[in-house]
Amino acid sequence: MRLKSEIFVSALVRRVFGLGAYAAVLRKGAGEAGAIFIRQRSRLGTETLYAPAPQSFFDDLAPGRLFEIRLDNAEGDAVDQAIAREIRFDPDCWVVEIEVDGRGDLFDVVSEKHS
Repeated sequence: MRLKSEIFVSALVRRVFGLGAYAAVLRKGAGEAGAIFIRQRSRLGTETLYAPAPQSFFDDLAPGRLFEIRLDNAEGDAVDQAIAREIRFDPDCWVVEIEVDGRGDLFDVVSEKHS
């Protein structure tokens, strides 16, 4: 059983603040199973957008959430447009913004786990 979206988001925000960094929920989605998009802003003004990984990347025993990099080191406008498309497709999605230098172990990314 996978962790509820609202619990995952709450834990992510707390962990980011625990690192002395900034996090905010920009859009609150469905509490049970809403898709979660994470917008990471860098000090250089670029952003990385993480999106839920396709189901084909999940192991049967892995209950956690996996993400893929949808945009990397992109301009803010490009990230805004991508998020707007996702919201039109899935209005129950979450959007979380984080400002941390390195993502570390805050969440798992498939390109790193399946390379």
